[in-house]
Amino acid sequence: MNPISRADFDELQGVWSQTYLEADGIIEPPDDEHTAPGAVCIFEGNEFRVVTPDNTLLLKGTFELDATTTPKAITWVDSIGKDAGKALPAIYELTDKTFRFIAADEGEPRPTHFKTVAGLTMREFVRVD
Repeated sequence: MNPISRADFDELQGVWSQTYLEADGIIEPPDDEHTAPGAVCIFEGNEFRVVTPDNTLLLKGTFELDATTTPKAITWVDSIGKDAGKALPAIYELTDKTFRFIAADEGEPRPTHFKTVAGLTMREFVRVD
């Protein structure tokens, strides 16, 4: 991994709380199966998992990022759920306290900006730990 991507990879490690969801152009859709009150996303190495406060697993998988592109690129591969095994192309922004990404469905082009339309999902997070 190149040094620029390694720095973002290291910064992403830890626990993050979701603060915003937009999918298919709808802000905070009510039927998102990967969101629950108090749930957090935990990044450990190249793996992620989303868990509720009582440790119920909502989603897990792996990711690969490339911080050398503009915008920065990340690819998600869920290991459970309806997108299990699919490579979901995305872009992201990351600071020491905030993280956001927008992902497309498998086979679709990687997004180029942070606005959803049909087939795109955007999530924003704040660091917990």
